[in-house]
Amino acid sequence: MSTTRKLIEALRERLGQADPLPSPPAIPRIQAPPTRVLPTARTRSCYAEQAAAHTAAILGIGHVGTRYATDVVLQFQAELAVAHDAVHTVLPDDWAQSQGLLPLKSRVEDHHQFLLRPDLGRRLDEESLERLRGNAIQDVDIQPILADGLSAVATMGSGMRLLETFSNECRFRGWTVGIPMCAKYARVWLQDEIGETVGARVACILLGERPGLGTGDGLSAYMVYEPRMGKTDSDRNMISNIHARGIVPELAGRQLAMMAGAMLDQKTSGVSLDLSGLTAELGQAASGGYREPQRRVRLVETDR
Repeated sequence: MSTTRKLIEALRERLGQADPLPSPPAIPRIQAPPTRVLPTARTRSCYAEQAAAHTAAILGIGHVGTRYATDVVLQFQAELAVAHDAVHTVLPDDWAQSQGLLPLKSRVEDHHQFLLRPDLGRRLDEESLERLRGNAIQDVDIQPILADGLSAVATMGSGMRLLETFSNECRFRGWTVGIPMCAKYARVWLQDEIGETVGARVACILLGERPGLGTGDGLSAYMVYEPRMGKTDSDRNMISNIHARGIVPELAGRQLAMMAGAMLDQKTSGVSLDLSGLTAELGQAASGGYREPQRRVRLVETDR
């Protein structure tokens, strides 16, 4: 008997309760774990299957037991890494000049400030403003502007294809097109100052759109009639999802030229622009309704 039990029995005897302590209960036998656990197979509901056909979002991913399937987790992490890489990629200082474009820069000093101060990305710095005044063609019909936006990856990937297609489509229609240029650390509204400085009738900025799961290389195009500082988003028209899995640059360039033609004819842009007559050519860009269903395309393949 252990010393502790002896002390307890002695204490109980002194207190007049000399009954012996009960025997400790028997330890129950624990069943051995199975040699292999087979989880419930991953399934997808009919509702999730149909809903997923209308969006690129991750829907109906299912589960294995109480957790996501390993393939889903790996795919999510891989696509998130693609988005992070796109938004943190910086356009090289010499990239614009190497492509034969007039290099411009906003008032942003570095990439960190660009993400935190969108207001500085809407105005040119003094050096770029002087360069624009000294080199740009004045009083043009169309002024195209290539810019990095929130995805320099998209700009360097398919930006030149979109710029050249759009510019050629405009020239084919007999319009004067401004000198090709590229702005670093640019936000959408930078087109107002550039367009006003060169006296353009229509300004079009082509820039990398905000990356997300499933898309890290997409471009967006924003157009405005009679650009000048003070214009708002309601004065602009845009086409987004310009990439290999969405609207290819060649098609987007033609659609943008058609939209520019409507602006020149109607002398307006934004919510007051009537594109109903171009529904067949512009598709969803003219209808203003819900876009056609699209299925998610995996950017990264992972080993299970």
